[in-house]
Amino acid sequence: QNLWRSLLYGNQPAGWDIVGNKESISNFSREALVDYVSHQYVASNTVVCVAGNVKRDQVEKKIAKLFHDIRTTDWKQKVPVVEQQKKPEVLLEYRKTDQTHMALGVRGYNQAHPMKYGQHLLATLLGGMMSSRLWIEVREKMGLAYYISTASESDSDTGCVVTVAGVKNDNAEKAVSIIVREYKKMKEKGVSARELEKAKENEKGKLALALDSSDAKAHFYGMQELLQGRILTPKQIYVKIDAIGVGDIRNIARDIFRPENLNLALLGPYKNKDKFKRLLRL
Repeated sequence: QNLWRSLLYGNQPAGWDIVGNKESISNFSREALVDYVSHQYVASNTVVCVAGNVKRDQVEKKIAKLFHDIRTTDWKQKVPVVEQQKKPEVLLEYRKTDQTHMALGVRGYNQAHPMKYGQHLLATLLGGMMSSRLWIEVREKMGLAYYISTASESDSDTGCVVTVAGVKNDNAEKAVSIIVREYKKMKEKGVSARELEKAKENEKGKLALALDSSDAKAHFYGMQELLQGRILTPKQIYVKIDAIGVGDIRNIARDIFRPENLNLALLGPYKNKDKFKRLLRL
């Protein structure tokens, strides 16, 4: 996963490990931490979201008391992500392992894109449930993977669809070929109405289960407000999911499953990436 983000975004904040590296951590100072807090933990950059068995007036009074002296200065905006990919890319990290771990996918849609939920459904169809295409093909039929799944990631100004898998070293090239084949099949042949409906119910069910606890609800609503400046209820999201048709899925696949969007991050006993790059053809 770390290799994947590094491959997509390189030497910019979106491509860095959140925890930092040995050099950055060693050089970190108290002054730098205090400076960051003073500039970023300000009123205009803060959302307080409370969920649970609480009374609104009491909560609002407590928040007002606790945050009465919060800074009201401007905060430093994040650096926009730069994406300039023009051809398929491969990133290898050599390890003497008996299992190859891979992340194979494409650049996709950000949080503001109108087809964001369609992208999520596309990922579910490919590898987001036990009856998904890659789960059946790679794991059940071929027996190639110990684990395999596909996810849709949508950040504030970038996004991706990525399949992660763990396979025996001898099966790495074959697994890559099958994943690319399923991407291509989705682009060329699309999906049936029945298969899409199953993915929709899976997505809605996962969301309902994920919001079972109060802390999950706080995160769900708070992050929407913080990152998007608007809030959708689960029912409103269900409506958006239900509005996605088979034609939308095919259009999304055609849009994002292009050679110049394709990336493979791979960890295992390999030093020559050319043999893997030859497999990245859509």
